[in-house]
Amino acid sequence: AAADAALIAMRLAGTPVRVQWMREQENLWEPYSSAMLTEVQASLDAQGRLQDWAYELWTTPHNERIVNAGRLIPARLLARPFVSAPSIPIAQPEGDGDRNAVPLYTLASTRIDMNFVTRMPFRTSAMRSLGAHINIFAIEACIDELAARAGADPVALRLAHLSDPRARAVVERVRDASGWPHKGQEPGAGIGFAFARYKNIMGYCAIAVLLRVHPQTGEVQLDRVVTAVDVGQIVNPDGLRNQVEGGIVQSASWTLFEKVGYDPGGVRSYDWSGYPILRFPQLPRQVEVHLLDQPGQPFLGAAEIVQGPMAAAIGNAVANATGRRWLNLPLTRSEQPA
Repeated sequence: AAADAALIAMRLAGTPVRVQWMREQENLWEPYSSAMLTEVQASLDAQGRLQDWAYELWTTPHNERIVNAGRLIPARLLARPFVSAPSIPIAQPEGDGDRNAVPLYTLASTRIDMNFVTRMPFRTSAMRSLGAHINIFAIEACIDELAARAGADPVALRLAHLSDPRARAVVERVRDASGWPHKGQEPGAGIGFAFARYKNIMGYCAIAVLLRVHPQTGEVQLDRVVTAVDVGQIVNPDGLRNQVEGGIVQSASWTLFEKVGYDPGGVRSYDWSGYPILRFPQLPRQVEVHLLDQPGQPFLGAAEIVQGPMAAAIGNAVANATGRRWLNLPLTRSEQPA
């Protein structure tokens, strides 16, 4: 809207100009979250140790901030259009599409390949946590699958491959606080666990989710969420707790509901009926946040540490509840292959 207003004002000298897009217009023209696809192949040895890890991902650009006039839609629609700055991925260790694509676990060998796709039918840009949301989901799903193949407890498998004492501390806190592993659950109930350190250099987060999957509809009810975070020295515990709780709700909405619908006629997600989000009745019924303070340690930040682990824990809990791994997001029964 700012670029529209500037261009109109140039033609109407001395006249104040206000441009206001209606919600449907904004929803149709705004950039969408980047499309991503991941594939992972991993193995365990006879002693249950993680061995070779091969990970490949395809991603459209996440870092499309307005760095030149060509990134603005009106500038591209002029008779003499501005050219958009080229899409450039953010380098590791932060990354963008490959953010958190490197597991923090001890591995015998690792290969990570990112395919950077710059041609898409829609504009894409950054959603909170960028590629970490999908990459952590994929990594933690694979860890659970390996644990199942080995007949091992998935939390114990994670701890056996974590050497960082602060990583181990958040995992152990959630394990103990959640009452892991909840034997003898009722039909349709499941529990899932996940861990990550955001960007592998920032805040630590472990999380357990207890949920139920309706046998007929596939609807997911989040019953209890238990998380532990370590973001270094804590300055404002209430603010930190708010960030973590907000991330839990946001990630639950992404993971269970949100998607952009489109067909050959164009984008159909131009209002709230076409773009589903989590509603109040679907909120987690209980959320427990455990803060692990580290006085004197650097501040690591909390804004985006929960989104990936929350998505992964939901995915692992759904698999535990249904006996089937749902891999397409959002995690609705209709999105999964037959």
